[in-house]
Amino acid sequence: MSGDLFSYIYQFADVFAFLVLSAAGLAIIFGMMGIINMAHGEFIMCGVYVTSATYHMGLPLVLAQACGTAAAGLVGVVLEYLVIRPLYARPLDSLLVTLGVSLIATQGTLVILGSTFPGIGTPLGSFDVGAYTFSTYRMVLFAAAIGVLGFVYVLFMRTGFGVQARATMQNAAMARALGVPTSRIYALSFGIGAALAGLCGALYAPTMNLIPTMGAGFIVEAFVTVVVGGASVLLGTAPAAAVLAIIRSGLNAWYGQVIGQIGLLIAVILIVRVLPSGFSGWLARRSAS
Repeated sequence: MSGDLFSYIYQFADVFAFLVLSAAGLAIIFGMMGIINMAHGEFIMCGVYVTSATYHMGLPLVLAQACGTAAAGLVGVVLEYLVIRPLYARPLDSLLVTLGVSLIATQGTLVILGSTFPGIGTPLGSFDVGAYTFSTYRMVLFAAAIGVLGFVYVLFMRTGFGVQARATMQNAAMARALGVPTSRIYALSFGIGAALAGLCGALYAPTMNLIPTMGAGFIVEAFVTVVVGGASVLLGTAPAAAVLAIIRSGLNAWYGQVIGQIGLLIAVILIVRVLPSGFSGWLARRSAS
């Protein structure tokens, strides 16, 4: 395989991993639960900061990343119980409340920990293909994205918890009448979404500078991926991420990062205009016909 061809495949894998990992938690909280979670970036930031802090305390990187994931999930469960639970029927209120949580978390982190925080060097080194050098860790991120997609699918489509969660999201009153503990399902689902956001931050902690506003770098891509994926996030997130990754990686390779970002947003507008129900709606119609 030529270096140029592999370079494009590598860029696609890198962008695909970023979109999937940043959107997976939001796909559950926003796509399934209907909560417009503007604090999604701060859950990612939580994963980054806890991972870096525990790594510098002496934990191996993998265990530090597990701590970052667990910390974000725990914060999500607490936030759901204290703040989010009364807002499931009030999506606009959830937007304002989670935006407030986002601002508090960002400014609180800045005040308590300062404008910078010790980072982690990118592990695993690099490898060469032709005249190009590539980071090995970026391929680990791609594998992690595939693993997250598989985990979410199995959890929500092949387990008893998944059946109860989907029933609760579709008709909470009926699910409650049938004996489903809806409050617990909401808390666990929100916690899982927050934990996946924390996992995203934990995985990307070795690749970025640690600053309190770092969550903003993830939230735009996360929202556009979920929106383009459509109502059925379990069906639409992967194809949405793949299509957007092809578009952005191609534009990045030919015209640079800025044009790639602009092209991604233009593509989202066009896709939503042509496919208002997203990729999941389009796939559902094709399977029905």
